[in-house]
Amino acid sequence: MAKPTTTKVITNTVRLSFVHLLEKAETLSGDLKFSTQIWIPKEDTTTLGKIENAIEAAKETGKTKWGGKIPAKLNLPLRDGDEEVDDDGNAKAPGHYFMNVSSKDKPGIIDRFKQPVDDPERVYSGVYARVSINAFGYSTGGNKGVSFGLNNVQIIKDGEFLGGRSSADADFDEFELDEEDDDLM
Repeated sequence: MAKPTTTKVITNTVRLSFVHLLEKAETLSGDLKFSTQIWIPKEDTTTLGKIENAIEAAKETGKTKWGGKIPAKLNLPLRDGDEEVDDDGNAKAPGHYFMNVSSKDKPGIIDRFKQPVDDPERVYSGVYARVSINAFGYSTGGNKGVSFGLNNVQIIKDGEFLGGRSSADADFDEFELDEEDDDLM
């Protein structure tokens, strides 16, 4: 089998969480970056295969950072959302694999008709999108691994907000004022 040669992946439709695509946010290391977490459905074997191939290609190109060989212990970006749990014991991303992607540069964001998007009401945790990412090897502070940089995002369709947020329309019914309420105004 030929070795994978490309580190670039354009996903099928994924779900975005922890979205910081319109403005930079501080990372755990204190850097300011644009970032998001992407949730890949476990049944999307096409996207998962592309990601695995990009990881293998990044391992090959990363050898220059790792003394000419692939380390036995290497941090990898793709995690199982059913196996990793939050503080309450709930799966972090049920039915999905997930990974974090980021960039120092603002990603291009378009809709499914290729029109630019910069409205926070359309770029949020829970939206469905396609994402362009690049795998790369790293060696930082004694840690060696493969990660993905964020290139661009294409918003595909709305989804339920993640993190407990809801729309105003979902929270309220239509409200009729009666005579008592009229006196309050």
